[in-house]
Amino acid sequence: MRMKEALDWLERRMEERLDIEEMARTATMSPFHFQRMFHMLTGVTIAEYVRRRKLTLAAQELAATSGKVLDVALKYGYDTPESFAKAFRRLHGISPSEARQPGVSLKAYPRISFHLSLKGDKEMDYRMEDKAAFPVIGRSRRMTCEGGSNLRDIPAFWGECEQDGTLAALGAASRTGTLLGVCLDMQPGQGDFTYLIGCESEASAAPAGCETRTIAAYTWAIFAAVGTLPESIQSTIGRIYQEWFSATGYEHAGGPELEVYPPGDTTATDYRCEVWVPVVKK
Repeated sequence: MRMKEALDWLERRMEERLDIEEMARTATMSPFHFQRMFHMLTGVTIAEYVRRRKLTLAAQELAATSGKVLDVALKYGYDTPESFAKAFRRLHGISPSEARQPGVSLKAYPRISFHLSLKGDKEMDYRMEDKAAFPVIGRSRRMTCEGGSNLRDIPAFWGECEQDGTLAALGAASRTGTLLGVCLDMQPGQGDFTYLIGCESEASAAPAGCETRTIAAYTWAIFAAVGTLPESIQSTIGRIYQEWFSATGYEHAGGPELEVYPPGDTTATDYRCEVWVPVVKK
């Protein structure tokens, strides 16, 4: 598995500066797609993973050797003892010098391993579609994936927009009543993004307090999600990254991701919505 080869490459270079582009080339992926895949599969960004691994190795070295704290800090990429001590304490709960005390408790963040799972017990319905650029209007909020908080905060955001009348106003502004959940401004190496609840419509139709964004032209891989929200949409997004990408010759194009919600009872077990992912051929 190419992701495993990239991790092997990384582990051999833990004492070097992180080179995302070279690591992505090892996995034969674009840097954006590689980082997006890594984050969706593991729940942490590559930068956070590397930070935890380096601090794990640093703690082991401090506990087992008499090397200077400064030398260990420099070895694992920290410019000053202060920055090293701050990061070390955040992970281990103690200072680097305290790591040398007999019987002290240290955190160990193990190396991630990937195991390819060939399920094949449930098909994934999808289609490909080219779509020209189009405007969307809506309300947005900054989200983070760290600790899985987006899985809680996004449904809560939808609940707020329903209570304050935003969903009704956006539904009226949409020609079909279809609402969108749009993941925007996804920066490689970071776990945060902008989530916009909106609809496809011109700026002139925007309700008060809403903004306008333009979704660029892409080729979209479109997946059906059937079932009660938010479980069905979250499960589908997980399967796209865990199963579909690894089984096809496509990778993420680096643009926004869309959740498309037609009118209907979102608590029904047969409610049908879609996930749109911008893709390119490798």
